[in-house]
Amino acid sequence: MKKRKAIYPGSFDPVTFGHLDLIERALDLFDELIVVVASNPSKKTLFSADERVDFLKKALKNRPQVQVQSWEGLTVTLAEKEKAFTLIRGIRATSDFDYEFQMALTNRKLAPKIDTMFLMPSESHFYLSSRLIKEIAQLGGNVTRFVPAPVAAQIRQKFSTRRDR
Repeated sequence: MKKRKAIYPGSFDPVTFGHLDLIERALDLFDELIVVVASNPSKKTLFSADERVDFLKKALKNRPQVQVQSWEGLTVTLAEKEKAFTLIRGIRATSDFDYEFQMALTNRKLAPKIDTMFLMPSESHFYLSSRLIKEIAQLGGNVTRFVPAPVAAQIRQKFSTRRDR
């Protein structure tokens, strides 16, 4: 039997409960999921690619059908290499859709056999964004309701170190 495999790419800086919710939704649809921590040299991240991969691996340790890796380059190139013909993208609002739709059409031009599937997180995670979580933490707020405990601890540590300087 042919296994259905998809790729869920993102920066995951940091991984949130919204990301994990989308992973669970994708696992309802696919047999295997490759979660890809994308490295974008033009984007400044709070955590290194290795740290982000480690956070995801810890959060998904009980999900053997999920593989986590980092990738530099076009996601469609990795999808072709892995024979995963669906990219998963999360959408929270119409502003997300405009950007994601443009990227999906561009990816289709680059790799016509690769489709993009848009998933929405549950209502309880709909508002979450990594950017917002970093802002809350930077201002001394508690982010434990938005991210896994090890991630919250590392965020707290990063920002306390920056405030001490």
